[in-house]
Amino acid sequence: MFKKSILILFSTFFFLSCGSDDSSPDTSSDGFDRALILTNWADNIIIPVYEDLNTKLEELVNQKELFNANPNPTQLQNLRTAWKDAYLVWQHAEMFNVGMAESINYVFQMNVYPTNVQDIQANILSRDYDLSSVNNNDAVGFPAVDYMLYGLADTDAEILNWYTTSAEAEAYKMYLSDLTTRMKSLTQTVLDDWKNGYRDNFVESTDNTATGAINIMANDFIFYYEKGFRANKFGIPAGNFSPNPLPDRVEAYYKEDFSKTLALEALLAIEHFFNGIAYNTRIDSDSFDDYLGYVNTISSGEDLNVLINDQFEESRSKINMLNDSFVQQIENNNVAMTEAFDAIQMGVVLLKVDMLQALDISVDFVDADGD
Repeated sequence: MFKKSILILFSTFFFLSCGSDDSSPDTSSDGFDRALILTNWADNIIIPVYEDLNTKLEELVNQKELFNANPNPTQLQNLRTAWKDAYLVWQHAEMFNVGMAESINYVFQMNVYPTNVQDIQANILSRDYDLSSVNNNDAVGFPAVDYMLYGLADTDAEILNWYTTSAEAEAYKMYLSDLTTRMKSLTQTVLDDWKNGYRDNFVESTDNTATGAINIMANDFIFYYEKGFRANKFGIPAGNFSPNPLPDRVEAYYKEDFSKTLALEALLAIEHFFNGIAYNTRIDSDSFDDYLGYVNTISSGEDLNVLINDQFEESRSKINMLNDSFVQQIENNNVAMTEAFDAIQMGVVLLKVDMLQALDISVDFVDADGD
């Protein structure tokens, strides 16, 4: 859940034109070949993630078409499966808020939660809406589809009635169609940008400066870890930033037994990016762990990259102890939820303080949640 108050504080660095030509010096002073990391990220992680997400969203659109043509229990289940498959891949893409993704506010069009039911219903009834408007950021994307597939009523039969026998059945179908089609279109736009020039600019941007690609990606990665992962998936629903827990703020609120699965997938994506694990082949190549190893960073008597990976594993252990439904976990034993948050928070210190200091990278975003 990206709180609207955070949006204006998000890093505004763009590096669509950050590629360096042959005459531009690499201002990194440590001698590490930063292009190795950027090439691995672009070719083996980021582009393959977007390709997979694009494919999964194409399937979501296909299943939506079949559902709208004949809303029935089987088609509803097929559509839900396609949504879940795409949402899992999204956990690997959300941290890459650079280039075209940043320019079009991609993240905020895809995964702002909780979704705004009042806005969704108003859009459906009016049949006159602009899904690209920032005012609809909380009425689009995966959370809005979550509501359309699971939240319209308590039973599947009642949900299907909204698409079959209700007076507004065609309007509900149209909104569902517009949501999924837009998600696919936005993803295609981001993927095309990476394949048509941005990838080369990204790989060539090796300078250790505020506009260098590694510096920007480091900040976006840590921003996602701290806000998108730690705060949004755990801290805000558990009440770490409010007087009381807010279980209605969990990701996949209406398909509530999916929240833990999404969180574990997000942690896997974080771990793989930190270690440079290729998305398709799972081959280990250059990334932050190698860079830290190169500069021989020591923290508390151990290699920092080892400490960070150990903290990822500790966080996974805490998450695995939670209920599949974070709503039920918060309502029945919120202490375990806050313990998972605390384990993840330890990783914030290691990444945001120790790692950035070791790599001589400055933080380019501002905290806004009082943590």
